[in-house]
Amino acid sequence: MEPQEINVGIDTSSKQLDIYVRPNGQFFSVTNDKNGIKDAIKQLQPLKPERVLIESTGRLELEFVCAAHKAGLPIVVCNPSQVRNFAKSAGRLAKTDKLDAIDIAHLGEAMKPRLSSIKPEKLRNISDLLTVRNQCLEMSTMQKNRLKRMPKSVHKPIQAILKAIKKELEGVGNVLAYTLMSELPELGKLNRKEIAALVGIAPMNRDSGSFQGKRYIRGGRHRVRTVLFVSMMSAIQCHPKLKPMYERLVAAGKPKKVALIACMRKQLTILNTMVKNNTYWDEKMA
Repeated sequence: MEPQEINVGIDTSSKQLDIYVRPNGQFFSVTNDKNGIKDAIKQLQPLKPERVLIESTGRLELEFVCAAHKAGLPIVVCNPSQVRNFAKSAGRLAKTDKLDAIDIAHLGEAMKPRLSSIKPEKLRNISDLLTVRNQCLEMSTMQKNRLKRMPKSVHKPIQAILKAIKKELEGVGNVLAYTLMSELPELGKLNRKEIAALVGIAPMNRDSGSFQGKRYIRGGRHRVRTVLFVSMMSAIQCHPKLKPMYERLVAAGKPKKVALIACMRKQLTILNTMVKNNTYWDEKMA
């Protein structure tokens, strides 16, 4: 009888990692800090797991992911919505930290997701910069709203804050390139349909029998999708290839949002091909 593969599911919080090992049922928790992570890795290495799965939470999982990768453990960073949907499909309605870890391990065994590409130090730093940039944008919006509501007597300090935030934002240029490098390491490694689905700009069918519903997009990596959207809003104003493509789709009766997403998908396909072939941007590719 062949030995069963080991899948480890990890539920993450700011203070704790809850770890479940499938199929032997082992469960333990460690603190989400250097000492706890070191202890977790020490316990997991002898098991020789097929994959160690942990949810993407933004930042909370990063220290474990980097340490586990350095220790040679096969890491998979999961999309939280995928885990929730999998749990629902398996009939799981209750939710606790332990049950979440169980569901993550079960997903690993059933779906066998590919291992994640771990970012090198420079890309992790870029990811940190992008996080700070997003926080600055949120702060800027808050201050602009205050400027509208507050009397002119307090406008000067608010404007000073906005000026300081603008200066910080200037420290992170080339946002699209940085976001793709940091948040989409699979670029150039997948085909055009796979990369579009991963980002969440691939149209999904809604057909059943004779019923044919509208195709729609869902899920994916929202930060990548957001910067592609902003980039495309500029491109459809002046880009020699993408602007005519957008205009043709709108003229053919496509809703503007649908046309915009189609152009985003085209742009992503081009970038994916560029990375795969190690070439520079060429207007003719569009």
